[in-house]
Amino acid sequence: MEVVRRRLREQRYSPRTQEAYVHWIRRFIRFHDRRHPRDMGENEVSDYLSSLAVDEELSVATQKQATSALVFLYDNVLARPL
Repeated sequence: MEVVRRRLREQRYSPRTQEAYVHWIRRFIRFHDRRHPRDMGENEVSDYLSSLAVDEELSVATQKQATSALVFLYDNVLARPL
């Protein structure tokens, strides 16, 4: 997670956005029983986002923020676009 934080700071994301992205990435990892994101891909991301929409009934804006956090993780931290 320290690499995530460093990349967010390097790209000058606001402190509040940094906090939110770390939150969503942690929830994603916990949702999949603490598997490392590099061992997961589009299917796991899709399952997680579907769960947010269907099971937790989160707003569209919140779902977009979670999606953005995961896209950031895969694009900028893992260098593996979704």
